[in-house]
Amino acid sequence: MIYTIHTDGGARGNPGPSAIGAVIEHDGKLVHTIAQTIGNTTNNQAEYQAVHAALSWVQQHGGTEVDLYADSELIVKQLRGEYKVKNKELAPWYIKCISLKNHIGKVKFNVVRREQNAAADALVNEALDKQELEG
Repeated sequence: MIYTIHTDGGARGNPGPSAIGAVIEHDGKLVHTIAQTIGNTTNNQAEYQAVHAALSWVQQHGGTEVDLYADSELIVKQLRGEYKVKNKELAPWYIKCISLKNHIGKVKFNVVRREQNAAADALVNEALDKQELEG
């Protein structure tokens, strides 16, 4: 099964309260969304955790091919192998994401402009806003 994923992660403050968002589609139809808080992290840690959560969902649901879109050039280029992972806080998330990529089979990481990632960004903000209201 082929999935298209848009992911985003965000921190209010850096580090600060953080959340992840993902929109997962199959054959152009929405099949799953993720919107959850993840505690206090940096923005880059949240970006990685969003990719990890989405790829985990795909693996659990038998996906064999993924086109993943994120607006973090750093994360995408690290996952493509174009940039080295020098941050010790990001390295474990990089390893987890690459492991999932290897289990799934074919995963293509793509950088998109923030405007093209609006749905995933909205899920991040929805989770953070809900946390602020409950907190």
